[in-house]
Parts: sequence; C-alpha cells; structure tokens
Amino acid sequence: MSSALTRLLTALAQPWPGAVATDETLARQLSFLGSSVSADVVVRGGYTAGVLGAVLVGFGGFALGIDAGAAALVAATVGTVVVHVVHRAPAAFAAVERTRALCAASDLVGRLVLHARFTPAVEPAVVFAARTGTGPLARSLDDHVRRAAGTPATGLDSFVAAWRPWFPALERAADLVATAVDAPPSERSTLLDHARSTVVEATQERMASFAADVRGPATAVYAFGVLLPLALVGILPAAGVAGASISLTALALGYDVLLPLALFGASGWLLARRPVTFATPSVSRSHPDAQVPWWRPALAGLVTAGTFWVVATVVVGDWAAPVVVVGTGVGSVFVVRFHPAVTVRRRARAVEDGLPEALSLVGRHVRDGTAVEAAVERVGTELSSETGTLFAAAAGVQRRLGVTLDEAFLGEFGVLADLPSPRTRAAATLLSVAAVEGRPAGETVVAMAEQLRDLERAERAGRRELAAVSGTLANTAAVFGPLVGGATVALAARIASVDAGAAVGPAFSVSGLGTVLGGYVFLMAATLTALATGLESGLDPTRVGYRVGIALVLAGVSFLVGVVAAGLLL
Repeated sequence: MSSALTRLLTALAQPWPGAVATDETLARQLSFLGSSVSADVVVRGGYTAGVLGAVLVGFGGFALGIDAGAAALVAATVGTVVVHVVHRAPAAFAAVERTRALCAASDLVGRLVLHARFTPAVEPAVVFAARTGTGPLARSLDDHVRRAAGTPATGLDSFVAAWRPWFPALERAADLVATAVDAPPSERSTLLDHARSTVVEATQERMASFAADVRGPATAVYAFGVLLPLALVGILPAAGVAGASISLTALALGYDVLLPLALFGASGWLLARRPVTFATPSVSRSHPDAQVPWWRPALAGLVTAGTFWVVATVVVGDWAAPVVVVGTGVGSVFVVRFHPAVTVRRRARAVEDGLPEALSLVGRHVRDGTAVEAAVERVGTELSSETGTLFAAAAGVQRRLGVTLDEAFLGEFGVLADLPSPRTRAAATLLSVAAVEGRPAGETVVAMAEQLRDLERAERAGRRELAAVSGTLANTAAVFGPLVGGATVALAARIASVDAGAAVGPAFSVSGLGTVLGGYVFLMAATLTALATGLESGLDPTRVGYRVGIALVLAGVSFLVGVVAAGLLL
C-alpha cells in the first residue's frame, strides 16, 4: 500500500475507542504487501471511515430534502459498505499484487532453466534466476535464497512451497529442474524444456479458464451497469410527461453515486479474480524519459477544456459545457501526463518482440565459432528492428569504453540502464555469461530464443482469449455508452418542446437530466476502461491512466455527437 494510504488509515484509526478483534489472515495480507500498518489499525480505521461516511451521507441527503427515513437508510448502507471496503481492501491489494508477481513466473523459470543448461547445478541456477529478475516473485526467491545460505538447502523448495497455493506449476517446474541437473546429458535438455513448458502451459490454461469464467460476470456488468441504466433513463422523459414523480436529486444519487460505486466494486471483484498474466514492461514514475513538467498536462487540460466549452455551448447549449469540460479536461491531463511513459513502454515491447530473432542469430554465429561480442555487433548491423538498434548501441558502448558485454548492456552507461524490460535484461545477462562460456554457449542462446518465441505465442493466445470481453467493455465505455446517453438527453429536449415548454416535469429539466447523465457517462467511461485494461494486461498504472484519459476525451466527443445527431433525427 502507498504511504499516503498508510497515513490515512493511521489517522482514521486514532479516534476509534476501545479494542477491536483482528484475524491472522489480515495480518498475513498486510505482511505480503510490505505495509507498516497493523491489522488492528486497518480494522479501527475501517470503523471510523464507516461512521464518517454514514454521517456525511445522512446529513447530505437530509440537506437535499430527502425523507429522513430514506436518508438514514442510505446512510446506514453507505457506512456498512465503507467498513467492508476498508477491511477487505488489503485482500484485494494482495490479490492484485500476487497476480502481478505471478506474471513473471514464466520468465523466472526460463532463467532457471537457461542457467541450468550452462551449469548443471541447482544452486547457481537459483541464484541467477533470483538476482537477474525484478518484481515481487524474484524478490521472494532472493529472500528464500538468502535465508537458505549456510544450509544444505538452495531456497528453491521453500520458495515453491510458499507459492504453491496460487501457482502449483512452479513446484512441478522446480522438481523437473532438480531432476534434470542430476540426469544424464542426453536427457537433461528434454527435462529442462519440459520444466519451462510446464509453466507456460499452466499460465495459458489458467488464462483460458479465466477468460471463459469472466464472460458471464463481465456480461452482467455490461448489462446491469450500462445497458439497463441507459434503457431506464431513456424512458424518463416520457415518464415525466405521464406525470411520474422522480426527483433530480434521487436520479443524481442513483446514477452519479450508487451506480458508479457498484460498477467500481464489480470491476474490482473481476480484477481480483484474474489468476495470472504475462510479464509486461512497467514504467515507474521516476523513469527519466517518463518525467513531464507539471505545467504541460495542466496546459493541455486548460486548452482542451476551453475548446470543449466553446464547442459544447455552440452545438448543444450552456448546460453541456460544464459537464463535458470536466471529463475531457481531466482526460487530456491523463493523456499528456502518461504519454511519455507509454512511449517508453512501447519501445521496451518493441525490443522484446525482436529478441527471439536477435538471440537466434547470435546463437548461430556463436555456434559457428564467432565470439559473443562480435556476434552481438554483427546482429546489430543485420537487423533493422528496435532490437538490432539496441544490439548495435551495446556494441558501440563496449568498443568506445572498453568494457565487458555485461557492462555495455547493464552497466551505468549501458543501453539497458533506462529500459524497463526484465526480459531483455535477463537476455543480456545470459549473453554476458555466454561470452565467458564461448562456443558451447551457442546452443543455449538458441534455446533461449526458442523459449521467448514460445512465450510470445502464449501471450498472443492469452490476449485473444480476453479480446472479445475487453474490447466490448472499452468500446462501450468510450463510444456506445456516451452516444446513447447523449441521445437520451436529445429525446428529453424534444419531448419538452412538444409539451409546450413545460419541460419534462418540474424536477426534470433538460439541463438537469443532461448534467446527471453526463456525469454518469464519464464515470462509466473511466471505470469500464480501467476494467478492460486490467483484464487485458494487468493493472499497470501507466497504461490504465493513459487509456482512461483517451476514453474520457472520446466519451466527451461521443456524448456531444449523440445529443446533436439524435436532435437532428427526432
């Protein structure tokens, strides 16, 4: 958990009087997250947050004129939900963190297997796999290795035992590696290949199973969170003419508070059920190429907001400007803030996409008697891809500075110093080991190229499994949902004009309905886009923020188009 969230929980826990009951499960979840807060603080903070939420909602509803009994019921419901959310948040965070950790399982076992090809011994292979990786899984393995230092154990057995409940394939792969290093050389390669394929196939199977299981809940989210609310709100103009009494306050509470909260909760539940994903480059906020001056997103937001204010006022009316401006302005801020990081991520992916071909060529050259350093330089001139450019740059650094291949790739001035790609760094480490081994390492480098091809095929298959679900959610969030919402507002305006200017009922003016629906449209766009992105590639903050920003801007355009187009047709 973040430091800001930790401070908030600590502050909320202090006013709660008396002791509270905790359980070991919550303590284990906090320990896994590396949080400094105790289970007692989380429980007390949840109770305080629930009371505060209930009081605020109760007084707010009463101030807006809602019946006292209804306001008390809503306040009690909100308070109970807040308590439950706070108490269950560590479990949700732990589930997401565990999924992010397991995304590196294939790469970790791959490094384990590759080093075992060089040196048929478990301990150096385990150390290599732990020290050349990044992320929670590699850190966990490194912790077990350090705890096993000075004992006959390697740390691998305790590591796979700790992760067995969530990914049993790790244990099977570890057993195969241990068997392979003691097997005759003629059988070793087959056993190591089987160890690697065990994890890849298990990941594919779990993703395929999840894709099949998630279709039903995702369809329910789509139906009850988007289609049904838009269908219901579509009849409100006619209901107002018929004399039905629904206050704008109640509509705003339902569509701009309760419904978005339900969508958010359902999305979190679906993402927490995601079993595993494949490793994807994640760009940290501190990355030098991802830094953005504060004024640039602010300027983009102001320019976008000003443009949409003018357009919305001219083509729709004064009421539309504040609604659209907020959503599109925030969206443009996100796009500009995260675009440099997304560019870094795309470059890292481009390098990873070309790794199999580059390593295959290097391995063949080494097998034919070429030194690894010369093979890397040669491949850099043979390939026109991003990977070829990287290899050529590494060869240039080595030649100019007179450093080793390892330093040319991974050193302070190495070409991978600012490239957030654990897979590419592992490949560079393997090449540096191969430079010491010489010609016999050629087959191992070729084997790594084949391993990366297998991973790429598995990743493509996993993305295809989820493409239909994530694509439907993303398109609905950014385009179809806002179009329907805009058309509903246009229908309200048409009925109001037919009803001799009497509006859609005293509490349902066109501007009021448009404001409520506009808020719902933007909240829906952000939530469903985050869900679609998380289902497709995990909750990487950079990717989620960038795609949410694009969705908010598109939602603003679609909403205005829906109002104008439907107004022309009605």
